[in-house]
Amino acid sequence: MAKPDNTRLYTFQDWLTWEGSWELINGKAYNMSPAPTSLHQFIVGELHFSLRNFFQNRQCYVFVAPFDVFFSESESYDTPDQVVQPDLSVVCSREQISKNGCDGAPSLIIEVLSPSTALKDFNEKFNLYEKYGVSEYWIVDPGNQTVHVYALEDGCFKNRSLFIEKETIQSVLYPDLSIPLDALFKLQ
Repeated sequence: MAKPDNTRLYTFQDWLTWEGSWELINGKAYNMSPAPTSLHQFIVGELHFSLRNFFQNRQCYVFVAPFDVFFSESESYDTPDQVVQPDLSVVCSREQISKNGCDGAPSLIIEVLSPSTALKDFNEKFNLYEKYGVSEYWIVDPGNQTVHVYALEDGCFKNRSLFIEKETIQSVLYPDLSIPLDALFKLQ
C-alpha cells in the first residue's frame, strides 16, 4: 500500500507497508510531511544541543526525529498498537532501545508545534503519552513563544507549567535541567 487514507483504521502490519513517514495513533494514519519549517528545525536543534549536553554523562540517550517510539497494550513490540515520531525523545533505559526505535515510553518527549501538528500534539499525542506513561511531556509553541511542561503524577499529567517570554524552562523530572526560552526563539 503506497498511502493510507484517513477514512479507516489501521494496524501495525499496515503501517509497515506504507511509503514515506507516518505515525499510527489509535488506528489512524498521520502523515509526517510536509517537511518542518526552518524555525521548527532551529528550535529542535537548540533543544537537542541542550539535552545532549545535560545528559552527556548520565544513563540517558537523546534522539531526534525521525525516530520511532512504539507503544503496545500487551508490551509486545513486534506488533505495537501505536507508532509515533516525537521531535525529541529522552530514553533512560537502555533496554528500551531497539534497532528500530524505542519500545515503550521515553522518560521525556518534546514536540515542537507546527500549524499542521498543533491539534494532534495537544490532543491525540497528549492523551497517548499520558496513557503509556511518558514521565514528562513538553509542547513548544513557536507562534506564541511558549513552552508547556506536563509531568505525570499518579498516571495523569497533573503538574503543568507554562513558560513564557524570557523565562527559563524548568524540567520537573530533572530539576537541574533548565533551558532559557530566548535561546529557542532567537531566530524569530
